[in-house]
Amino acid sequence: MRSTPKVRALSLAGALLFAAGGLALACGPSGEKKSAQGEAAAPTAEAKPAAPAPDVAALRVKAKGIFGVLPAEAPNPANPITPEKVTLGRMLFYEPRITLSRKLSCSSCHGLDTYGVDNQPTSVGHEGQRGERNSPTVYNAALEFAQFWDGRAPDVEEQAKGPVLNPVEMAMPSAPEVVGRLKDIQGYGPLFAAAFPGEADPITFDNAAKAIAAFERKLMTPGPFDDFLNGNDQAMTPEQLAGLQTFMDTGCITCHNGATVGGRMFQKLGLVEPYPTKDVGREKVTGNEADRSFFKVPMLRNVAKTGPWFHDGSIQNLDDAIRLMARHQLGKQLGTGEIASIRAFLESLTGRIDAAFVAKPGLPPDANAPAPKA
Repeated sequence: MRSTPKVRALSLAGALLFAAGGLALACGPSGEKKSAQGEAAAPTAEAKPAAPAPDVAALRVKAKGIFGVLPAEAPNPANPITPEKVTLGRMLFYEPRITLSRKLSCSSCHGLDTYGVDNQPTSVGHEGQRGERNSPTVYNAALEFAQFWDGRAPDVEEQAKGPVLNPVEMAMPSAPEVVGRLKDIQGYGPLFAAAFPGEADPITFDNAAKAIAAFERKLMTPGPFDDFLNGNDQAMTPEQLAGLQTFMDTGCITCHNGATVGGRMFQKLGLVEPYPTKDVGREKVTGNEADRSFFKVPMLRNVAKTGPWFHDGSIQNLDDAIRLMARHQLGKQLGTGEIASIRAFLESLTGRIDAAFVAKPGLPPDANAPAPKA
């Protein structure tokens, strides 16, 4: 689930997209688009002539230098990935009994069959509460340099602990309470022992978080863009290839780079032109007023599937997100053709989900549950 000072948020830029929340746009009486704060949105520039078809070989070389290659997993030497740990982590990701209501789990907000999100502005937590941040995707998230919109967790191991104890989300009162619940469930003892061999008492809160993280570190989604980078000239459509060129030429790669196409730095929302939001950013974590409106630049992997967008999930249209980010982060007014071109490239970042790997597993029965009939 998402977790912020109140609620989880797992992912803006001097480049393109604030891929998971922002100010919703509304239409005034005249049809003029306005932000949720009443600011009239700048008109989209006139469409420009289509750019010439890019040299595919040269485009691949340039793109590979900027984005690199998406790995098969995100290793952590401090938490080695093992099959036993992944098996346990998959179960815990779907386990509702370690939440106060016994009704929620990580998968409640991060649907693995819906690209790791729930497609809501903010997710529903304990007793219907909602927090302040959009829940970012868990796919590829382990590659990011920090977790949560404000970056307060350095990795997915630390992030996995937050939502469980957050009163708005899973609402468990303490780590010992979580451990007690796990020890009360038949079958978890041997699974923890296999995942953490040699430990006298392997069922711990830290180990539960490590197991979930090991599972998440293998949630990679290669797609057409990766196939193109790996040498397949037909993997992307001509429109997507032109969009890649537009994405780079526009300056989106200033912040959206690397294998995750973002998630590698913090940036101010409204870097060039002020963005009309009173929302806070990293200053809540750092205590430094200079960090106001700074957020983690979200990655753009699967971004066409993970709306609504921006940190508060209030942008409902991907084209609006592209236009707003170009304006406020780069000081550019994009034409409709440029927006459509960039959107085409972003659609090539929609990856393949390993359905077998993310399928909901059978969970161990409660200790007091009746034994299954023969």
